[in-house]
Amino acid sequence: MIRPSLLAIAACLALSSPVLAEKLTPERIFADPSLNGPTAKGVKLSPDGKRVTYLKGKAEAANVQDLWAADVKGGEPYRLIDSAALSSGAKELSEAEKARRERARVSARGIVEYSWDEQGRFILVPLDGDLYLDTIADGKVTRLTDTPGDEVDAKVSPLGGYVSYVRDQNLYIKPLNGGAEKALTTEGKDALSFGTSEFVAQEEMDRFTGYWWSPDDRLVAYTRVDESGVDIIPRADIGPGGATVVEQRYPRAGRPNAVVDLFVQDIATGKTIQIELGANKDIYVARVDWSKNGKTLYVQRQSRDQKTLELIAYDPATGKGRTILTDTDAHWIELNDDFKPLEDGTFLWSSEKSGYKHLYRYDGDGKLLAQVTKGEWPVGELEGVDEARKVAIFSASIDTPLERRVYEVSYAKPGAPKALTPAGGWWTPKVAEHGGAFAASYSDPRTPTQTALYDNTGKRVRWIEENRLDASHPYAPYAATLPVPEYGTLKAADGETLHYEILKPIDFDPSKKYPAIVSVYGGPHAQKVTRSWQRVADRPYLEAGYVVFMLDNRGSANRSAKFKRALDRRMGTVEVDDQLVGARFLAGLPYVDADKLGVMGWSYGGFMTLMLLTAPDTPFKAGAAGAPPTEWGLYDTHYTEQFMGKPEENKEGYARSDILNRLDALKPGSLLLLHGMADDNVIFENSTRLMAALQKKAIPFETMLYPGERHSAPGSKTKGLHVLKTHLEFFDRKLKGQ
Repeated sequence: MIRPSLLAIAACLALSSPVLAEKLTPERIFADPSLNGPTAKGVKLSPDGKRVTYLKGKAEAANVQDLWAADVKGGEPYRLIDSAALSSGAKELSEAEKARRERARVSARGIVEYSWDEQGRFILVPLDGDLYLDTIADGKVTRLTDTPGDEVDAKVSPLGGYVSYVRDQNLYIKPLNGGAEKALTTEGKDALSFGTSEFVAQEEMDRFTGYWWSPDDRLVAYTRVDESGVDIIPRADIGPGGATVVEQRYPRAGRPNAVVDLFVQDIATGKTIQIELGANKDIYVARVDWSKNGKTLYVQRQSRDQKTLELIAYDPATGKGRTILTDTDAHWIELNDDFKPLEDGTFLWSSEKSGYKHLYRYDGDGKLLAQVTKGEWPVGELEGVDEARKVAIFSASIDTPLERRVYEVSYAKPGAPKALTPAGGWWTPKVAEHGGAFAASYSDPRTPTQTALYDNTGKRVRWIEENRLDASHPYAPYAATLPVPEYGTLKAADGETLHYEILKPIDFDPSKKYPAIVSVYGGPHAQKVTRSWQRVADRPYLEAGYVVFMLDNRGSANRSAKFKRALDRRMGTVEVDDQLVGARFLAGLPYVDADKLGVMGWSYGGFMTLMLLTAPDTPFKAGAAGAPPTEWGLYDTHYTEQFMGKPEENKEGYARSDILNRLDALKPGSLLLLHGMADDNVIFENSTRLMAALQKKAIPFETMLYPGERHSAPGSKTKGLHVLKTHLEFFDRKLKGQ
C-alpha cells in the first residue's frame, strides 16, 4: 500500500545527480537532523478518537523531544507542547529517575513520556522531574508540581479526578479540581518503597509501574517493595569529574530478591486491604490488572523458577483470591501483556503450550472457550480488541519471521486471521481503545519508518509522519548507495532454520575479497534479522570496505518455543555453535577474505563475542566485546535463572559459560574490551575480573572505558560516536593491517 511508491522514489534517487553519492561519515550519523528522518514515537490515539499524539525530536536537536498532535480529519501536524518552553533541560535527574530511564532504554531528553486520561480531557506531561497538565478544552498548560524531588511514574486517573505519582519512595495523589496533594503511603525510605517496580521488574519483566487505578477512580492497588534482604553491591560510579560509590541493591542469580506485597487503598476512606499473595514470598508479581467493572483485581503470580504462571482473581474488598488459570512449562514461561479482560466477563490470554505463542479465550472462571489463533507461527502481541465486533487485533509474523503485519481475528467465532496491513516489511501498531482504528509505523530496507493512522479495515486515514525518502530527506545525500540487505537461511546442527542477512560494501566489486564483520547479539528476547530500515550506524563499516553479517541463532525471539528454549541451562553453547555455522558460511563466500573475519557485540553480544573468540579453531581474527556478562552468577535473578537456573542447581552450566575458563584459547591482541564505568546493569566487575585474569595470564588485549556511561553507551549522544570510531579503528588495524 505504501511500499511501492517509496521503492520508486528510492529508484529515482539512485538514478539522479551524483551529488547524492556522498560518503556517510561517523560524525554525520550522530549529528542533527537525524538520518532516519522525522519519526513519531510514543504514538497514542485520544480517547475521543479525534486526534493522534506523539513525541518528535527537534529538527536542530533530535535527542530533545516535544509533544506533537495531528487531527484525524486532516491538516498539518502541529506541536502541542514545546519542551523548551517549560524547561531548560539542564536539571540533574535523581539517581532513581536515571536508573528508571536506563531500565526503559530512554536516552532522549525533553518530553520522554506522557499520558491521556481515559475521558480525553487532559494530557499529563512529566518533564525533568516535575509535572505539567495540558487541558484539552482550552489548551492551557499548568505546572502541577515544583519540588526538590522527582515525581516519577505519573498518571491521570481513569476518570480524570486525580493525578498520581511516586516521589521519594512514596505514592501521592493530587486532585485535579484543586486541593493539596495527599500521601497514600508515608513509610517509604531506605530499602522500603511504595508504588514502585523493583529492579528486575523493570529490567527483565517489562513492568515499569507499581500501582494501578481502578476504572472508577475509587481504588488504587499498589506494591510495597522491601529490598532489605537484597545484596548491596557497592558500585563505583566513575565519571569525568571523579568517582562516587553507589550502594546498589542488586539481586544476583541465586541470591534473595526484593519482597513484593500488594495492597488496595480506598481513596475516600483511606482503608487499606492487603492482597493475599500467599505464604511463599519468593515469587514475582508479574502483572496487575483491573476488570472492566472494577470489581476484580487480577494478579499474575510467577514462581521463582519461572516454570509456573498463575492468574489469580482477587476481591479488592477482602484481599482474598482464587486461581483461575495456571500455565506451566518444563523450561520457562515468558511474560507478556496479552491478558485482556473483556466487558462480558471473559478474557483473552496467550500461551506457548501448542509449541507457538497463540491467543486463547477463557470464561471468568478460567474455563477454555476457544483457541483463537493457531498455526506454526507465533503471535507477536495482542495489540488491542474491538469489542463491538468481537475481534482481537494482533501483530504476527505468519509468512516469515523477517516480516511483521497487523491482523484481526474473531474471538467469538475464531477462523483464519485477516491481514490489515500489506506484506513486505515490519509493522508496529497502536490500537485505539474502541473501534479498532490504529496508528502504525512501517519500515522496510528501502523505507525509513513511516507512521500513519488507519481505520479498522486497514485503510490509511492520514499520515502522521510520512517521512518520505525524497530529495529533502536527511538521508538523501547518501540514498544513491542505500545498502539493501541480502537475506538467506542456513541449517543449525539440529536442522532448525537460521535466518541471516548480509550487507555488502559501498561500491561493491564481486571480483574483490573483503574483510567481514559479524554483528552479533545472540541472546533471548531479541531478533536482529528483519526486513526493516537498517541501522545507519552500520553504514560506516560498508563505507570502509567491510561486509557486515548478522544471523539469528537458536534462542532468539519470534520463533517456536522449541527454537527459543534450545539454550535452556546451557547459554554459551548452541547459540555459539549457530554463529560459527554462519561464520563458516561467510568465510566461504567468494567475495569474503576468510582470513579477515571480525566479530562485535554489546551486552549479550559482548558475551557472544568473547565466546566466539575463544571457540576451538575460531575463524575470527579480532573481536570487540562491549559490556559483556563474563560470569552469569554476577547477573540478575529473573533473567539469569530463567535460562540457567540457580548457580547451585547448574554448576556445570555456569562454569562452562564463564569466560575465564576459556582464556587460554584467546589469541593475543585479538580482543577490544569496552565498558561504561557507571554501568548498573552489567556491573563493571564483569570486565574488571576479565582484565585481571588476562593480565595474570599475560595475554595482551585492548580496553576502552567510558566514564559516566551506563549500559547503553553505543546509543549515547555523547559517547556513541566515540564507540563507533573506536570499533572502526580497531578493525582497520586488526583486519586490514592499517
